[in-house]
Amino acid sequence: MRIAEISSPDLHQSQCQTLNEPQSQSHLLLSQLETLISESERLSQNLSSSSSSSDAHSLCDNLRLSLSSLSSLSPFTNSLNLSLWKLSFRLWNACVDLSNVSRLRAPQQQLKEENAKLRHVAADMLFLARDVSGIPSQAAKSALFYCKTGLIWHDLGKFDVAANCFDRATDLAKNIDVTSITHVEERRLLLDLNIARSRTAWEVLDRNLAVTLLNRSKNLLFGLGENYRVLANQYLVFGKSLLAKDESTEINQALKLMNESLELCEKGLRMTKKPSEAAELKNLKSKILRFVAASHLQRDEFESVLKCIRVLREGAATDQHPSLSVLAMKALLGLGRYREAEEELRGMVLSNGIPEGVWVSAVEDYFQAAGAAGAETVKVLFLGLLERCHVSAGSAVRLVHRVIGDSSGSAYRDGLRIRSKVVAELVSDERVVSLFTSKGTAKERTTMHAVLWNWCTYVMKGTELFCINGFATSLLSQATDCDVDVAADHFRSKDYETSAEMFEKSMLYVPQEVENRVLRAKGFRVLSLCHLGLSQLDQAHEYITEAEKLQPSITSAFLKFKIYLQNNAYDSATKQLQAMMTCLDFTPEFFALSAHEALACHALPVAVAALSNLLNLSAGKAMPTKVVVFRTLITILTHETGNEPEILKFMKQVQAQILELGADSLFGKEEVGRREMNWFAVHSWNVGIRTGKEKKYGLCAEFLRLSAGFYGFMADGADEENKLMVCKSFILSVSAMVASEKQSQTALLEAEVKQAVELLDRAGKILMPISTGPSTNMEHIATIEPELLFIYTFNAYDLYGRIADLKLQQLLVVKNFANSKACNSERLLQIGLAASQGPCSNSDVAAFTLNTCLTSLLGSPSPDYQNVALIIRKLITLTSIYKGNTDDDAPYGMYRQAYQIMVGLKEGEYPTEEGKWLAMTAWNRAALPVRLGKIDMAKRWMDIGLELARLVAGAETYKACMEDFVTSFRGKHEGDEDAEKA
Repeated sequence: MRIAEISSPDLHQSQCQTLNEPQSQSHLLLSQLETLISESERLSQNLSSSSSSSDAHSLCDNLRLSLSSLSSLSPFTNSLNLSLWKLSFRLWNACVDLSNVSRLRAPQQQLKEENAKLRHVAADMLFLARDVSGIPSQAAKSALFYCKTGLIWHDLGKFDVAANCFDRATDLAKNIDVTSITHVEERRLLLDLNIARSRTAWEVLDRNLAVTLLNRSKNLLFGLGENYRVLANQYLVFGKSLLAKDESTEINQALKLMNESLELCEKGLRMTKKPSEAAELKNLKSKILRFVAASHLQRDEFESVLKCIRVLREGAATDQHPSLSVLAMKALLGLGRYREAEEELRGMVLSNGIPEGVWVSAVEDYFQAAGAAGAETVKVLFLGLLERCHVSAGSAVRLVHRVIGDSSGSAYRDGLRIRSKVVAELVSDERVVSLFTSKGTAKERTTMHAVLWNWCTYVMKGTELFCINGFATSLLSQATDCDVDVAADHFRSKDYETSAEMFEKSMLYVPQEVENRVLRAKGFRVLSLCHLGLSQLDQAHEYITEAEKLQPSITSAFLKFKIYLQNNAYDSATKQLQAMMTCLDFTPEFFALSAHEALACHALPVAVAALSNLLNLSAGKAMPTKVVVFRTLITILTHETGNEPEILKFMKQVQAQILELGADSLFGKEEVGRREMNWFAVHSWNVGIRTGKEKKYGLCAEFLRLSAGFYGFMADGADEENKLMVCKSFILSVSAMVASEKQSQTALLEAEVKQAVELLDRAGKILMPISTGPSTNMEHIATIEPELLFIYTFNAYDLYGRIADLKLQQLLVVKNFANSKACNSERLLQIGLAASQGPCSNSDVAAFTLNTCLTSLLGSPSPDYQNVALIIRKLITLTSIYKGNTDDDAPYGMYRQAYQIMVGLKEGEYPTEEGKWLAMTAWNRAALPVRLGKIDMAKRWMDIGLELARLVAGAETYKACMEDFVTSFRGKHEGDEDAEKA
């Protein structure tokens, strides 16, 4: 408000006298001041945002400069002082006008400061002109200017400048006689000045000075109720600021200040006579008691809180402030009196004066103390509040979030299902849903959905459904930007039923508009996950189908694939793999994930299909995990019998990839690559051996050839171990081809024979390299793998005999074997028997091997006469066939050799049947010479037959007949014999 101008009766006369005086320097400066003040009066009329601050700043500087120059010329005449007095009031009123106008136009901070500076100049001007005769209470008026200017500086945060103004005002106030003051405004000035100084000291953290100044103010109350109220309120303000810091030492100090405030209120009530002042003091007292109760609550002095509330409620003027119920409820909760706290909470619902925010805050506190047991009460009370008055959507979100909790600590796990049930019932209530239907609640609706979604995510997190390479976790985290902080203890929660219910409730807060299709699709997907966890596959399939309609994506396609797996619909799952490839966001990694899921469900055919598709996508391209995919595929197929053709197909693909991409690119370099290559080599070998034992010779041959290829890639330089494996693989592969021929009774094709011979040649190069060293690989292999060399020789003999150009090498191969350490009589016998019979028999090989074998047997300490007899029979047969027609001595020599072997043997040591065979065949050979009249030849065969018969046990009858026949024959043909000799 404007300060009224004060004038004296002789003011006009003095002014006229001044104007008639000669112009002096003082009057010139005074004229400048008046001109500047006139400009300041026009400043409020021309106020504009662009020039007002700069104009006020320059005006203030000019005024300060002129006033400083004028002050150096003091003392002044009474007329000059009076002019200064008037100019000061004019400047002050101009500042008031400027403030009023700028307040309507949202003034700038700088303009406010310039206004304060102008007021400060007006106060200094009034202080300079304080000695004016005829004006009462000059010191009080000057102090008032400084006090009000200091208050403005205080509001602007310039506490040092404010303190200077208050100090100047205090110095002026010292000249005022307190006992003689009768004017109310002057009395109030002294009190306001002390309080203002106290506030500034408090702001600069000089609390002792601030409290001391307030205590001094108690002597300046003059028995006025309003003064008591103002001072008590300042004590309360200081107490509230300390209470807000929530520190024990600060709370104690705050309680002291509020007790001082309370005493002032009580004294004021005793002193005042005005009903209005008494009412204000009572209201302030109630307010102080509420803050005292709050301070006791912060110190956990719950009984003291209840005492304060009891005083307020039972006093003459019953206090029904909304905070009382909150304070009472918190105190009762602190004392563990939950039933009484619930009654306070229910009373708040029935009170129309309690704001919504206060009620929701009280509910939060109640639920935090009561825990899950109070969830049902919270729901009932909130629904009751809906019936009584309008509740905002934000309050519903806040309440739901409080019931759900912050998911931290072991206490959070208690009553999980109870809280979920209460939240589900609360958010699905039509009255609550209706709070979110308007367009203005879109933000709250989104928040509610996020809160429910995160809660569902918390319950679902950690289940086996969410451990699929993080797939489902990322599926949920995409749904909202809200962070999900989940405790490790709940990671093993499997409450799918509760989660499904909560997800369904969260869908109530997703609008049906097109822009929310993505959010609705994600909701359907997680609902599908929940029902999948409950093994409710039909419902899961229904939800994921709806999600696909809203947003076709690889996520939905994969979940449908998982449902097919759980339902054992392997054909549908395999088809779904192809459907996944049509999704725009498809990546090959989903095939790997699908294979993982299929293996978890023991759906091996589906896993194979998934990995096969993954290989097809990477055909002709390098893929870091390609070798892992191949290895996994082969491992899966190996688990079941009958998959050997598929294994063979992928093994061939691996070798093709090696040739196409290179071994280092496919397997890796150095030791890592060697280990990977060795895995395939060993696996090919093992499968080949197993199929051979199962008499699947065709597959066996191919696997062993592949094994030789893998070992060949690793056989570098002097790597004898891998070379040996290459050799073994080649030889056994050829053996399998020959065995397959015998099994199918279908002769090998010429191309197959050539292929087998080529493999044997490659094996032979390893066995017998061109070397100048003292030993060969054959000797080494004959020592460690004697059976291998025999198989090589046996197969080489067989296959060389089928190719005309190689028949001559048969005997060479057999002789090499006979000279090796691997040779023994049994192996030679097998080769000899094979060479002596069949369509590809070779008499030279047969004769060599059988003779060599016979020599070996007879040279042993304990000859096996069963084999000796067999060899002699075969040799007799061979000589009879190939030499008997031209050279009768060769067969006879064999019989004679047999006789020499049998001489001296124990009875039965030489096989009896073989002995009888020798005797009978030798005797029968005499028949032809007898017919031809070759008596000596016939007699020779009969003699050897008779000699053999004499060595065979059990041939007495034959022997007697033979002897009789020989005697008769000799008697009959003695003359013929002599004639033949002549």
